[in-house]
Amino acid sequence: MTEIFKMFCITAAESEKIMQSVNEPHAHNFEELIIGNKGMLEHFIDFDSKLIEAPFISFVTQGKIHRAKPLVKDGECDMWVIRFKSEFIAETTFSLYASFHDKANISLQSNQCYEKLDMLCRIIFDEYSQEAPDLAVIKQLLSALFTIIESERRKLNLNNDESKKIQSSTFKNFLRLLEEHYKDSKDVNFYADKLFMSSRNLNLICQAILQQSVSEIIETRKLTEAKNLLMTTDMNVAAIGYELGFNEKTYFTHAFKRKSGMTPTEFRDEMQKLLS
Repeated sequence: MTEIFKMFCITAAESEKIMQSVNEPHAHNFEELIIGNKGMLEHFIDFDSKLIEAPFISFVTQGKIHRAKPLVKDGECDMWVIRFKSEFIAETTFSLYASFHDKANISLQSNQCYEKLDMLCRIIFDEYSQEAPDLAVIKQLLSALFTIIESERRKLNLNNDESKKIQSSTFKNFLRLLEEHYKDSKDVNFYADKLFMSSRNLNLICQAILQQSVSEIIETRKLTEAKNLLMTTDMNVAAIGYELGFNEKTYFTHAFKRKSGMTPTEFRDEMQKLLS
């Protein structure tokens, strides 16, 4: 996507077109928010497939492998799709990434909540449809939309103390650095030095937020990328390990199995079965 913001609605007719087209797991260079009023969504994300009925919210961060299939239920499908570049509304994007990292789909319990979201979506779409849409207005309305979503998540007790995670500027900066360097053989001291702090303090922050050490978080990020490559490429296991800084295939396979419970080859076979 080249635009900074894009929005459209999926109807029953559009759903049928999508079902008839090739729809393989893929990653975006943008953020995507799907708000469903009617129908169902078959969503493969976080290496698992789920079927959710409307009303729901689904958030997909850029770079995350997923496949979304909007489905008709009782002859109806009605979903808003909002896409935007991360720089369009960066802070909200980060908070949603932290909150939705392992829970991309949320079933709404309240029709009243959906009505508020739908009303805002209609206002945003009206502005977006203008000949010269005002992106500043869209940005403000999108922020309000996210505020309502966060409020609903709090009511559903889905926060898990996320506010503390989001407020940690050090942790946010660590994650940004990790995205730049996770393929390199960089240790805890490298990240601590970049953040002008001791490795001990960085470890304490990461333990408080994710209950993982810096080394564990680095390894988790590497192995998440390994899963992406196993799913989306024909690279052999040794090549994938080398790409991610594992110099020995045996060590890579051991680390992968320890984290995921299966070898890289077993994972690739399992994903092919799940997506076939």
